[in-house]
Amino acid sequence: RRHSFPTRRSSDLLDLTKTYTYSDYLLWQFSERVELIKGFILKMSPAPSRNHQTISQNINKYFLNLFNNLSCNVYVAPFDVRLPVKSAKKDTTVVQPDLCVVCDLSKLDDKGCLGSPDLVVEIVSPGNSKKEMGIKFDLYQEVGVREYWIVNPLEETLLIYVLKDGKYVGERPYARGEIATASSVIFPELIFDLEAVFLE
Repeated sequence: RRHSFPTRRSSDLLDLTKTYTYSDYLLWQFSERVELIKGFILKMSPAPSRNHQTISQNINKYFLNLFNNLSCNVYVAPFDVRLPVKSAKKDTTVVQPDLCVVCDLSKLDDKGCLGSPDLVVEIVSPGNSKKEMGIKFDLYQEVGVREYWIVNPLEETLLIYVLKDGKYVGERPYARGEIATASSVIFPELIFDLEAVFLE
């Protein structure tokens, strides 16, 4: 159901117990970023820390070097990804992954991506680890994101989950200092130095 409300500057003015659609989402002009998960507003952490931004840039360097030579596009947040979720009403889920790789370019339009990216990277921020590890894990698994990375800057670890028969299977965890290199499963050409990922 559509909700009638004026343009607002803070998500605190909305009823977080109600459900909304992508059409509602497009009307919002909040000072903070939010995501829409099966119609419910999910507030994102405040502006990412400098370390968060640095890690994102470090990973993106590896991505750009590889995907510039493939028919895949790389996007960094803020970038709207609208996900068709079978267990939810149409147009009620939109997320902003820290990084995502889209190889089916027909999913792209002027508003972002409509459909599941091939690879999604979320960098955990203080206070949102439950969201990354729980809600989004289940969401990305349900919509068929082929590979999901969770990067923890505090612990300097990388977890890679690969979709197999509709369920995520965790690869061996990667930790800075313990393992010199890591690699994607669905993109075996993507090999990178974990030390460089966490280098400030």
